[in-house]
Amino acid sequence: MSTPAPLTSRLKDALGSLSARLLAAFLLPTLLFLILAGTAVYALARSILEDELGNSLSAIAAATASQVSGERMLTIEPGDDVAGTRTWRNLVRLLTEVRDQGGVRRLYVVDTRGRVIADVGGELPVGAEVPELARDRLELSRVFSGQRAASQVLFQGSDGLLYKTGYAPVRNAGQVVGAVAVEGSAAFFGPLSHLSRGFAVASTVALGVLALVALLTARGLARPLRRLMDSALRIGRGDLTTPVPPEPTREIGVLARELEVMREALESRDRQLKLMLAGVAHEVRNPIGGISLFSGLLAEDLKAGAHADASEHVSRIQREVEYLQRIVEDFLAFAREQPLSRAPVAAPDLLQEASGLLAADAAAREVTVEVEADVAVLEADGSLLTAALVNLVKNAVQASPRGGRVRLIGRGQGHGYAIRVEDHGPGVPETERERIFEPFFTTREKGTGLGLPLSRKIARAHGGDLRLVQAPGVTTFELTLPVGASSSPGGPTG
Repeated sequence: MSTPAPLTSRLKDALGSLSARLLAAFLLPTLLFLILAGTAVYALARSILEDELGNSLSAIAAATASQVSGERMLTIEPGDDVAGTRTWRNLVRLLTEVRDQGGVRRLYVVDTRGRVIADVGGELPVGAEVPELARDRLELSRVFSGQRAASQVLFQGSDGLLYKTGYAPVRNAGQVVGAVAVEGSAAFFGPLSHLSRGFAVASTVALGVLALVALLTARGLARPLRRLMDSALRIGRGDLTTPVPPEPTREIGVLARELEVMREALESRDRQLKLMLAGVAHEVRNPIGGISLFSGLLAEDLKAGAHADASEHVSRIQREVEYLQRIVEDFLAFAREQPLSRAPVAAPDLLQEASGLLAADAAAREVTVEVEADVAVLEADGSLLTAALVNLVKNAVQASPRGGRVRLIGRGQGHGYAIRVEDHGPGVPETERERIFEPFFTTREKGTGLGLPLSRKIARAHGGDLRLVQAPGVTTFELTLPVGASSSPGGPTG
């Protein structure tokens, strides 16, 4: 028995990839989760902070617009910033105060055509167009309709920082005549970037910890699996004597136990096979030797014309051939795995049939066979059970003295049925009781030593067992069987 090299290689490759698979199983879902969660949290935080900044800037713009006189704003014309008119200076002073107090970058006022009325922080001249307004056309349309608004996008200033603009309408006599724009820095992006980097670092650490856990888990699984693999390879190479070590892990422990059961079964079968081969060789040698001897004598007698002696030699050869045939049949019956053909069998009928098949042998030895059986129905293979009982009764008849008695008793026992074969012969010596169920062990000159092992094999195939019960003056072989679901043990018959 040997294990092909490709199978060994596949087993080792499977164990080698276990770590990689566990790493992938641990890390890939976690990595995907961290990326999706980090992206979602970052986007949500940015959206919330942008909305908050836009609301703050538009609120500052609305507060400023409430202090701007729309009527006076309309009187400011290009060149007033150069001339420094009072109206223009007052408006610039207001915007400067708001800028300083609000900590914003730039404030400016435009008319409904988008031309500068006053600009603090951008320093555009009166009447100039503000380029940034082209970016916020949608927001300005809302402002000129009487609502305040904030730009939807951040823009980068000349200093490299990101900014946002809030707008509010300037009214005159209930009509919108312009707008106040407030530009503020998106300073929250600094802490948000730090938070993002911190999250990345924490994610990397978490992935490292998970990788370590995966490696340790893979190693913890790989070691018992490798031991299990080594045991399987040993069994595959023919080593059936080394036990499979138990494993503490429940699932792998179950595999180890089942593999050990398989090893024990293979070892037992291998041992039985060796015993059977040795027994067959030993048993066959004797009749073959006898056949060779008597056939030689037969040839000599035929040449000498001694036909009477030749007839006796032929009879001896025939008896040796019959014995040889019985050895072969017993060996095949014991070695063959016969599937059970279960059917309801009446226990009393089974015992009566086994007794009847040996009536002639019992009468020849002047032995009485008595049958006493409780009524029960067995779900069993009737022919195989009959063969097992015939072996037991035959042994009992042969062990009984002339004029002796053999009892064949069937009794219901709870959920089972026990069949006992009793005789009053010399019994089984204590030194031989442990070996009587070994194949080819016999104390008879013409016995094959397969009767008791075959009977026990049949009993165990039915879910029962066969054992020896030795008492002073009485030898009993007890065959126990499960009872059919439809059976109902009753009184004795026989």
